Amino acid sequence: MKKLLVLSLVVFTLVGCNPNQGELVGVRKKTKQFYHPDPYGMAFVPMGSFTMGVGGQDITSGQTTQPKTISVSSFFMDETEITNNEYREFVYWVRDSIARDMLAENSIEGFRITENPKTGEVYEGDGVLNWETPIEWNSADENVRQALEGIFFSEDERIYGKKEIDPRKLNYQYYWIDLHAASKKEFNEGETYDYKNASFANRKKDRTAFVKNETINVYPDTLAWIHDYSYSFNDPLTEKYFWHVAYDNYPVVGVNWHQAKAFCVWRTEKLNRYLQSQKGETILSEFRLPTEAEWEWAARGGNSLNPYPWGGPYTRSAQGCFLANFKPLRGNYIADGGLRTLVVGHYPPNDWGLYDMSGNVAEWTNSAYDPISYNYAWDMNPNYTYNASEDDPAIMKRKVIRGGSWKDIAYYLEVSTRAYEYQDTAKCYIGFRCIQPYLGINKGDNNASHVY
Repeated sequence: MKKLLVLSLVVFTLVGCNPNQGELVGVRKKTKQFYHPDPYGMAFVPMGSFTMGVGGQDITSGQTTQPKTISVSSFFMDETEITNNEYREFVYWVRDSIARDMLAENSIEGFRITENPKTGEVYEGDGVLNWETPIEWNSADENVRQALEGIFFSEDERIYGKKEIDPRKLNYQYYWIDLHAASKKEFNEGETYDYKNASFANRKKDRTAFVKNETINVYPDTLAWIHDYSYSFNDPLTEKYFWHVAYDNYPVVGVNWHQAKAFCVWRTEKLNRYLQSQKGETILSEFRLPTEAEWEWAARGGNSLNPYPWGGPYTRSAQGCFLANFKPLRGNYIADGGLRTLVVGHYPPNDWGLYDMSGNVAEWTNSAYDPISYNYAWDMNPNYTYNASEDDPAIMKRKVIRGGSWKDIAYYLEVSTRAYEYQDTAKCYIGFRCIQPYLGINKGDNNASHVY
């Protein structure tokens, strides 16, 4: 009886100390309370509904922007277009990663590590590149110089024998999952789960069928300033625009859709690598190009019935000053203060703090172009996408660009005007900016009240 009494007391104590008491409470993780911080250089765009498309006018009679009420989730968006200086960080990272890989492959000490010096984590395989060791581009060590030789122009391409990085070698490799292809019914029909072997039987496709491997050359097409306008003297911009400090804060151009997408992937990995290195930090959502609907909602700045981001039907302020960088007055380019591109943020922002949503440079979106996509796209976060391959016809490679540029007339500055360009072409009047979807409903809804 004494033993039974003691056992009963132990069981009662254990049950009484269990805070769940057998109830369903979900998985509790010992993490910090989550909130979505404001990304550096980005403005918050709240969720909302608006009439997408033109109102009472359709100048071209194209019927490609038929009015439709849609709803869009909240997100962060870059306050300005991506600048030369910002994109240059991407190019330099690719350059340095290639150089470090070359040095590691040639057994130069210090450029590959097998263990994390801070956490003691042991890396699989041959280890990872070490980013702490500086690269000596003009090293006196013959082995180092020989290892790096492959990233420079060959000797017969050099001018006055000067060693320069060959932009054709600056290729960025990344992976992504084609979720749209994976979701198609024909790839999932006929699947049954074999409980005995813990696997799917009769499965037509596994994950490898949807994992895509992309290799993109990241250097901008600086010759776009010449080949876009053959009979115009733009040689100085071809030679200086991307890399010279004078143009640091000008929008990057000569970047095609694939390069803009690769930049977003790299930017996501850059942030997530940092967050993973911080104990208890949670990975955030990816950076990406905005959909056509997200771009228009952001450009309107809450002014749903106005044709321009600043509100109102005019391209001038009450003082008679132009409000964007475009082609006014039948071709008087400098009447608005600029000849070609201007430093970002030169004109006032819209009501959500976004600069140059119209003018300066047109901007890539994530959406593929179809003149009737408004008719069949859903009315919540609408988006038409098509992952065109090199073998697809040109018509399938069209991507939506928005906002107009320094070389466009006012019609293309209207927030509802649609235009397109081919995904594998780069122009001296097209740039881009990124968005980051907000993890929640609206700003502040996950501050300190939810634990994940």
